[in-house]
Amino acid sequence: MATKSLATWALALNFTNIPSPAIDLAIKSVYNWAGCAIGGYSQPAPGIAFQAIQPYIGAQKNATILRTDIAVDLQTAALINGIASHADDYDDTHRDNSIHPSGPILSALLAFAQSRGPVNGHDFITAFVAGVEAECKLGIAVWPEHYNVGWREFFSIYLLSVHIAADSLIDITSTVGSIGAAVAVGKLMKLNVPKMQKAIGLAAVQVTGMHESFGYDAKPFHVGRAAQNGLMAALLSERNFSASMEGLEGEHGWAKVVSTRENLVLELVSLGEVWEITRNTFKPFPCDRVIHAPIDGLIQVRKQALEKGFDINTITNVTARCHPRVLFLTDTPNPETGLQAKFSIYHAAAVALLYGEAGPVQFSDEVAQNATVKALRPKVHVTSDTAVGSYAAFVTATFENGQTIEVHVSNTIGSYKNPLKTKDLQAKFLEQVGREIGPERATKAFNAYANILDSTDVGKIVKSYQ
Repeated sequence: MATKSLATWALALNFTNIPSPAIDLAIKSVYNWAGCAIGGYSQPAPGIAFQAIQPYIGAQKNATILRTDIAVDLQTAALINGIASHADDYDDTHRDNSIHPSGPILSALLAFAQSRGPVNGHDFITAFVAGVEAECKLGIAVWPEHYNVGWREFFSIYLLSVHIAADSLIDITSTVGSIGAAVAVGKLMKLNVPKMQKAIGLAAVQVTGMHESFGYDAKPFHVGRAAQNGLMAALLSERNFSASMEGLEGEHGWAKVVSTRENLVLELVSLGEVWEITRNTFKPFPCDRVIHAPIDGLIQVRKQALEKGFDINTITNVTARCHPRVLFLTDTPNPETGLQAKFSIYHAAAVALLYGEAGPVQFSDEVAQNATVKALRPKVHVTSDTAVGSYAAFVTATFENGQTIEVHVSNTIGSYKNPLKTKDLQAKFLEQVGREIGPERATKAFNAYANILDSTDVGKIVKSYQ
């Protein structure tokens, strides 16, 4: 029984069972998430969501919206922090599929730790790892046929013809994120096995998120809602709200609904042996990860061009040969907003060449509407090649002098085989957070989250840099 197996394993997990590499990646995931949540609050989506629900928030104020000192109830904190953490599309991803593991789990877990604390750092990290392992094992178990049935059956033939993973049509972060959040919160609650089974089942019925949302505020809403849904599932189960004890594997359960194939038993048997958290990766660019390789390559092209004395403004043609998922997800020639630009290979290529970087500023509304950027986009030509890996790209730029510069990226920066270094992750955090709360407080925040294991009350970390 998959649901019982997962519940039993998660509740039995001790901090001492977790190997050092997994602890290291978990801590990095925590501060990367916090940086994304604090930095992402400046995007429109979190503020709009908070303003929309603020008149209806109750008197209970036991959790914090990270960028602010605003105290709200734990459900609202989970929602808004979840939205903020994904608003820049700068959060973590997993090597083996497109899950953003930390957003749903940590947004729910921190809110719960603040409201029910004190929770020490060891217990918090253990619960987080349990949630990530649950979330990622389940994601892999239904990959890549995820959502190839029911209301997604229409796309099956297309997906098979271009070899695109099915999660491109559905946001897998939200379909498994609520389960990961429920497992993590349920562990902090110290639920028993039957209640954890019900929490998993309650989270499993709250499937949300579609590819149609990409480029809109609705996409980060997926993450916030998954956090909120998982938290709600655990809270309901704690009070004996009934649900199937076989929510994952039941005849009409989660796995049967979300995929034409599932490998629950095969994946869950590796719990505690193969640690999915160690396969977590961190983004160097705040946009869809499928365009990281061409960005990486074209930044290198710019560097070579400047070394040779070429004028970037004399580029006449740009080509990028990429994995088919690039065009499927980011074939947006004329993005009008920063959010839309995050899913435009043409915009990404233009800013990589013109700016030599692709940070939050390059994916702002202002840069999306910049005349020079808009003029370069039509010169970008992209082709799909199934032989090119999802972390690879072949890019070229041709100049008016007839010279061409070519770059092959085999493993883009930020990928599993070419990860960001610790100093890069720290710099990323300080840049995002410093922009919002100033460099001094950003440094305090980084030290607080990076040293989370030393905390006797994780919920108080938020106040330590206010």
